Amino acid sequence: MSAEFCVPPARPRLFYVIGPSGAGKDSLLAYARPRVAGRPLAFAHRYITRPASAGGENHVALSEAEFAARALAGCFALTWSSHGLLYGIGCEVEHWLQRGLSVVVNGSREHLPQAASRFPAMVPILVSVHQDELRRRLEARGRETAEGIAERLRRASAFPVHHPALVQLDNSGPLEQAGEQLVRLLRGEA
Repeated sequence: MSAEFCVPPARPRLFYVIGPSGAGKDSLLAYARPRVAGRPLAFAHRYITRPASAGGENHVALSEAEFAARALAGCFALTWSSHGLLYGIGCEVEHWLQRGLSVVVNGSREHLPQAASRFPAMVPILVSVHQDELRRRLEARGRETAEGIAERLRRASAFPVHHPALVQLDNSGPLEQAGEQLVRLLRGEA
């Protein structure tokens, strides 16, 4: 184990990554993860009432009954619902922060106030993409109907996000461009 790995950051932070579906949050997180390996940084997985076989991000698949039982037992630091699914961030993130690790969370724009209330020192990172590129990405992944895509595009442009520490990343271009910006943020260089 290297000495760099053992040194916790001066101030552990929760990085709360948000943005519309199709903006490339999962791709950016996958890009950044190996580039910050060995640093005191943990990437939280989400608990979702979506089958593991559905593709997309690596998540813990739960039934609605399992999710409800865990929520009732206080196992989540954050929860929200979106597009008919339940999402949770496990309370283990609080333990990781207390142990000196910064934590990266794939969050929800709509529930930014809830997250800011629970984690006042967090750094919200809004991933955006130009509307035409967002449409192209949503069509290419083939998960939604034309009506579903239109609804996601409407929500992407109509959903205001406000926070005094908000950092914005434009992911309309090559993945490496926004990816390197995210890496610098997670390393504390930006």
